[in-house]
Amino acid sequence: MQSNWNVIVVGAYGGIGRAVCERLHSAGAHVAVFGRDQEQLASLARATGALPVVGDASRFAEMDAAFERATAELGPLTGAVNCAGSLLLKPAHLTTEAEYASTVLANLTTAFALCHAAGKTMTDGGSVVLVSTAAARTGIANHEAIAAAKGGVQGLMLSAAATYASRGLRFNCVAPGLTRTPLAAKILANEASEKASLAMHALGRLGAPDDVARAIFWLLDPANDWVTGQVLGVDGGLANVRVRAKV
Repeated sequence: MQSNWNVIVVGAYGGIGRAVCERLHSAGAHVAVFGRDQEQLASLARATGALPVVGDASRFAEMDAAFERATAELGPLTGAVNCAGSLLLKPAHLTTEAEYASTVLANLTTAFALCHAAGKTMTDGGSVVLVSTAAARTGIANHEAIAAAKGGVQGLMLSAAATYASRGLRFNCVAPGLTRTPLAAKILANEASEKASLAMHALGRLGAPDDVARAIFWLLDPANDWVTGQVLGVDGGLANVRVRAKV
């Protein structure tokens, strides 16, 4: 049991965020969940005993307030995770300015707001985990906006890892492949699209939320406090592995 863990999870009621909360709850951690949907947060809080905090993760002041409330009610935070995000699959020339701005806001601005709040609040060290994507590590068609935003998340993580290392505050990313979450539902609703996606993953299956949650949990664990500035691919080989045939 890890009753000394105090963790805030942003975007907590999505597929990966919920799986992270469930793992932390099972480990005995104290968890605050932050997001815009009050009903979703309340449901998750009932299931995991988490502290629900309603707000907009893309607004610095609201993120700061969420960290301050979590600290006041749980104690000094030892971990923070940003699972907020969106998924836009379009080539650059078909992406509108509004779609691009929305993608950056949901994925990069929320990550920056979390780092901003963590830098102010987590003065005794701890672990911050951001979520990138395999598409920011390898070229995949029609991913320009999301790859740009998540590539920014990886650069943000590296700089923050350097800035805050002296206080023992660690920053890392996980970079999932296609994972069976509500965000990916539109892709997986099309049989041809799902089949094509499967073929891109060397291990022959898509991710489950808990595949990614286990990696996030590992990075949050104080036992792994010599790990910072890393992008951990949890992607079935999507970013780096190409297979020809069964051997």
